[in-house]
Amino acid sequence: MGPPGYRPSAWVHLLHQLPRADFQLRPVPSGFAPQEQEYQQALLLVAALAGLGLGLSLIFIAVYLIRFCCCRPPEPPGSKTPSPGGGCVTWSCIVALLAGCIGIGIGFYGNSETSDGVSQLSSALLHANHTLSAIDHLVLEMVERLGEAVRTELTTLEEVLEPRTELVAAARGARRQAEAVAQQLQGLAFWQGVPLSPLQVAEDVSFVEEYRWLAYVLLLLLELLVCLFTLLGLAKQSKWLVIVMTVMSLLVLILSWGSMGLEAATAVGLSDFCSNPDPYVLNLTQEETGLSSDILSYYFLCNQAVSNPFQQRLTLSQRALANIHSQLLGLEREAVPQFPSAQRPLLSLEETVNVTEGNFHQLVALLHCRGLHKDYGAALRGLCEDALEGLLFLLLFSLLSAGALATALCSLPRAWALFPPRNPSALCSGSRLSEPLLPAGLDPGSPLRSFPGCRRRPH
Repeated sequence: MGPPGYRPSAWVHLLHQLPRADFQLRPVPSGFAPQEQEYQQALLLVAALAGLGLGLSLIFIAVYLIRFCCCRPPEPPGSKTPSPGGGCVTWSCIVALLAGCIGIGIGFYGNSETSDGVSQLSSALLHANHTLSAIDHLVLEMVERLGEAVRTELTTLEEVLEPRTELVAAARGARRQAEAVAQQLQGLAFWQGVPLSPLQVAEDVSFVEEYRWLAYVLLLLLELLVCLFTLLGLAKQSKWLVIVMTVMSLLVLILSWGSMGLEAATAVGLSDFCSNPDPYVLNLTQEETGLSSDILSYYFLCNQAVSNPFQQRLTLSQRALANIHSQLLGLEREAVPQFPSAQRPLLSLEETVNVTEGNFHQLVALLHCRGLHKDYGAALRGLCEDALEGLLFLLLFSLLSAGALATALCSLPRAWALFPPRNPSALCSGSRLSEPLLPAGLDPGSPLRSFPGCRRRPH
């Protein structure tokens, strides 16, 4: 049985079945083993595929631009026919903008899903830390309360009952039982002194998630700015906006392919972990904490095949508390009529035992595997369902962004060529010295009707 509510999803199975290879293209098992060099090389090779895609994209864009700029047939002199392909440029830009906008929406959704999954992981770790802290606190409180009772009330009771040897023996029996309970309880604080803290892990995860979330938001905003500059540049037919858009597109294109490689490697590694997380989590926790495999298996597996490693201590403690309670009742019946001064320490001891029994029942509930196992399942669901799904949406966002930016970069030169000159008066300013300033057959004294916007310059 796995954790409650967690089963590997179809995406986990699909990604886990993908072939893996090291740098020598030798097959690598798909089991999650980040400490092995071959497995690390397999994930790096997955990330390197995005680098290969970036290189091919840049080569394609460069070849297209060189072919467009250097291999165009020259326009005939004086031709006013618009360059062909204007509709193609328009539709290419529209498709690129639509793909970019869809990618931005998918990116925001994927970023939110990933953040929700990591938040669920952090919440589960914090709840587990609260449970472990509560166990340590209850054990410490009960041990201190029983120790204080042994040092004060039981010592006072023995002094009061000193004339009756059998009553002193009963009081000393209660002392031994209280000391035995304290000794048994100290072994129940299994997480005390462990160097690994779920709280520290949750803080580290939240710290990394903040920077990851900020990086993706900046990337999404950059692509949004690219879309806005593209719209403004095409609407206003501004060449300087097109130049800014080109530079930003190249930057975002590189960032998109880089994030795609990181997302792909992370998704593949996470699918390997999520397909069978128990062995890796057990081994890692045992290495970091030094706890016995019986305790860790009880909490991480929590099934009938694994017995409670604290059952014997709990049973002995419960019996000892019951013995202390019966001995105190017997002393109250026999000692108080003869030694009225014994009533006060006896009542204080009974109160201590009652409080200890209440805390003991609460401790038994906390030590059961259900609570921590539930936190373990919540952590896996957040990491292997929401976070992995968000990563896949971010991967799709990066892919759409790369395709849209590559299409836009290939369309910009044609759009540039279709832009009209910004200053039509250049035709009559003498900038084209090789062409006659006046059309043939036109009287120099006549108005330049064929060139609206041109005016005769005073001599």
